[in-house]
Amino acid sequence: MDKRRLGVQGTEISAIGIGAMSFSNFYGATDETQSHAILKTALDEGVTHIDTANVYGMGTSETVIGSFLANQGKRRNELFSIASKAGIARRRELGERYFDNSPGYLEAELDKTLARLGVDIIDVYYVHRRDAATPIEEVSETLAGFIRAGKIKSFGFSEIAPTSLARASVVHPVAAVQSEYSLSVRSPEMGLVQMTRQLGTALVAFSPVGRSLLTDRPHNEQRIAKMAWMRNNPRFIEPNLSANINAAAGFRALAADMGSSAAALAIAWLLHRDDHIIPIPGTRSVAHFQELCAGARLRLSAEDMACIETVLPIGWAHGDRYSDDQWVGPERYC
Repeated sequence: MDKRRLGVQGTEISAIGIGAMSFSNFYGATDETQSHAILKTALDEGVTHIDTANVYGMGTSETVIGSFLANQGKRRNELFSIASKAGIARRRELGERYFDNSPGYLEAELDKTLARLGVDIIDVYYVHRRDAATPIEEVSETLAGFIRAGKIKSFGFSEIAPTSLARASVVHPVAAVQSEYSLSVRSPEMGLVQMTRQLGTALVAFSPVGRSLLTDRPHNEQRIAKMAWMRNNPRFIEPNLSANINAAAGFRALAADMGSSAAALAIAWLLHRDDHIIPIPGTRSVAHFQELCAGARLRLSAEDMACIETVLPIGWAHGDRYSDDQWVGPERYC
């Protein structure tokens, strides 16, 4: 497995990581055994980075990772670079979601994360969503304090604008920014790819296979009906769902002609876009995870990249990537 860095001076990790949202029930029912099987396969494949969050299953994802590490004996602290996130909170009495970037909240959640994982320090701590009431410079100061305290090695932000990244970086180098980025979501190319490259910040790409649209087995209406978040997402509501599956047919055919799965080709395309991009696909299937890892071994020529752009040009996808409710939190910048 090729290596990349979480920021210019950050931890060296595998070229792809594991998006551990799938270790909760977000995309369908799963359990600890399935998640542990993915982590074991990751070690076999040379994948050394796990990305999780406190809200994935309300601590379930972190707890499952922690139980796997606990079973690894003396090697437990050497196997993975771990990133987690906080900043999305809920008022339990109202069931209302809000964002909190205050020092007290972030530190309390970080301590809970470390306890669930069973570790003393993590490689990256992300602010999951910006709290508009807290200047990003103040948030960077808070996170830098966690580095000085020895609780995290570096920090990052999820779904922020290039201008916000630039402001945060004046206070302290930002190791990584997370954004949805794939052949079906090209908006990061309108400033975020460029700004992260300029500042030496890793661009960690979540949903790199388009939430299944860039695979050989895209979700159908029946499967989506069982996923609360997906069945409210514009790209997976008819008639957009059928239009998107049909639009990606040429990509699936191209992958087959190249002797690859569609998922592997989608991962390879991202890795060939720039060497500071790190995809973090998630799955509940060992076989699918192996497909994704195969993408890190594909070598694409300039001609291959041009062919991919021909079958899936910018703007091919039908429907917005988020609904109005899902857009609350991510920073729009284009």
